[in-house]
Amino acid sequence: MTYQLIAERLGQEKFLARSLHRDYAYVPGAVTDPGVLISFDTLNDLIATHRLEVPRLRLSADGEMLPQHRYAVPVTTRRHTVWQRTHPAELHRCLAEGASLVIDAIDELHEPVADLAQHLESWLRTHVQVNAYASWSAQEGFGTHWDDHDVIVVQVEGSKHWRIYGPTRVAPMHRDTAHPETPPEQPIADLVLEPGDVLYLPRGWWHAVAADQGVRSLDLTCGLTPHTGADVIGWLSEILRDREQVRADVPLHAGPDAQAAYVELLREHLVAALEEPGLLERFAAARDAEDLGRLRPSLPRLGGMPADPKVRVRLTTGRARLTFAADGEGAVVVRFAAAGQEVDFDPVPSTKGWARPFPPGRCWRPGGNGRVPQDAMNVTQGTDNAPSPRERRQHC
Repeated sequence: MTYQLIAERLGQEKFLARSLHRDYAYVPGAVTDPGVLISFDTLNDLIATHRLEVPRLRLSADGEMLPQHRYAVPVTTRRHTVWQRTHPAELHRCLAEGASLVIDAIDELHEPVADLAQHLESWLRTHVQVNAYASWSAQEGFGTHWDDHDVIVVQVEGSKHWRIYGPTRVAPMHRDTAHPETPPEQPIADLVLEPGDVLYLPRGWWHAVAADQGVRSLDLTCGLTPHTGADVIGWLSEILRDREQVRADVPLHAGPDAQAAYVELLREHLVAALEEPGLLERFAAARDAEDLGRLRPSLPRLGGMPADPKVRVRLTTGRARLTFAADGEGAVVVRFAAAGQEVDFDPVPSTKGWARPFPPGRCWRPGGNGRVPQDAMNVTQGTDNAPSPRERRQHC
């Protein structure tokens, strides 16, 4: 599929080792048919059929967000609720005057973009939010700025001019202790993205973007949620709560010796936890298993999933994991973890290669008499030739 080419064209393992979080990467013609992901017709349909209000749908010009009343009118329902309906004529006028159109989290509204996001989530092991950006003029919508997350940009239609200045603070954060210094006057890269081009930019890199090539522009920007050392420390604080000394009250009113002893105990617990083998893999696995993905109901089924080979189960998260593990009795099982839940399956010979991310969108047929995590799956009628492991036990 089109979205699967992005990881391949960026370089896959080479990209992870050399570019991710380190340097920008530009791949011309990475996507052969970007129009299958989204089009202006898609935008028209979404605006017409969804109540997209600020900030989900917004217009921006010169780094400032336009007031919603300039392109929307209030509508009062018979239940006395008020929502803002986008007025096409006023929307067109604002865009013709130089504003840029943004639809946030379009991956939650349009399935081809959701597939793209899930593919990136499975590959990069982080949550991905995809925004759509459309521009019709050379006026910059956001000025020269930096983002607090890495981005992968797919140019879908037209062209867009990118001036990249690099970072002035290493790994700046949304909540930080200082602000990055202003960028240099001259960019380190000056690029024009054409349809199918892909650009990766680490967080904190200053950039300015404009549709100044005489044609309209439509692109998808995939924002990658960062995982920082602060996140690891926060995660450790959660798992260390099983220690009595960590749960104990801070001795604010004790003498210096008692306070020093308390701090030393905390240090010992933290150091011991940080020295445990495989700590970062455990952190990544925990974050993968907690990711809810893009929740989707399985109507008309309201309860557990029946053991019916005609029922097809489709994952709704790209970060579900299949690994070998030991259950409470010490037996080797194949463990499925997703959406904050775990399910253990009896291993069979064909599962020896399953200790890997479960492919996004993969389907399989259930057996046995148990249930599966409803939050991680969407259940539909149909048949599929995928493997059908037998469920052993659900942990939830």
